[in-house]
Amino acid sequence: MKLIHFLILFMLTMLQANAQKSTYQLFDKSGKTVSYNQMLERMSDADVVLFGELHNNPICHWLQLQAVKDIYYIKEDKLVLGAEMFETDQQLVVNEYLKGLINESHFKSAIKLWTNYSTDYAPLLTFSKENQLEFIATNIPRRYAAIVARKGFDGLNQLEPAAAKYFPPMPIDFQSSLSGYRDMLTMLEGHHGDMIPQNVVKAQAIKDATMAFFINKNYKFGETFLHFNGTYHSNNFEGIYWYLKRLNKQLDIVTIATVEQDEIQVLNSTHSGKADFIICIPVDMTKTH
Repeated sequence: MKLIHFLILFMLTMLQANAQKSTYQLFDKSGKTVSYNQMLERMSDADVVLFGELHNNPICHWLQLQAVKDIYYIKEDKLVLGAEMFETDQQLVVNEYLKGLINESHFKSAIKLWTNYSTDYAPLLTFSKENQLEFIATNIPRRYAAIVARKGFDGLNQLEPAAAKYFPPMPIDFQSSLSGYRDMLTMLEGHHGDMIPQNVVKAQAIKDATMAFFINKNYKFGETFLHFNGTYHSNNFEGIYWYLKRLNKQLDIVTIATVEQDEIQVLNSTHSGKADFIICIPVDMTKTH
């Protein structure tokens, strides 16, 4: 009887262990599993961290907030935050809010916020506000990206001179051979109405170049600049990463990519090499919007 009881207990224990579901698994770029603390240590040592997210994935946003809190514990005021979700012409309003000069309702009414701001990005700004950290708006104003999508980079030359402070000095380098841009161009061929696909890809590039420019402009030696962006903006060490390295080869940049899989215990080979660290999340994870 003791043996039977032992076997039953063993089977119940195994069933319970198998029933526990993981919400994410971390890998390095070679596909080897790593711990959160290993990733955190590397992030806190870096000059710039490009945290690539899936915009509607709650695990991404939870991990971002944890990383901010944990890096702040290590670096204190040597931490700077920045994000794609805020545009360069919104910086004044962001600063006024962080300094307590305007309240939250005025802040929300003054700039166009992403639909998932309250759940996904407000906690990051709140932490910055409470701890007096800088938060840099890095993305080109969407109206200017739309001009590039219609007219190419030359369209920006038609703007008033004062507009030039919101994007990098022209001309910018554009390499359509980079895999991210090349794949985007292939996807767009014949499927984007009356717009020229090459210009639509250039609109993506001007976003990457602008984010890189304002990250580099606001980075100070000894700090860690933690930047939040869609994972496609920094996957495969391209996009923002590529432009940052052209601006400052000496920067120590860590990239994080996010992917979804049916099973997360082993990283699919198609995701290997996407970033220094890869967050793998179940494909059926609840979405924030």
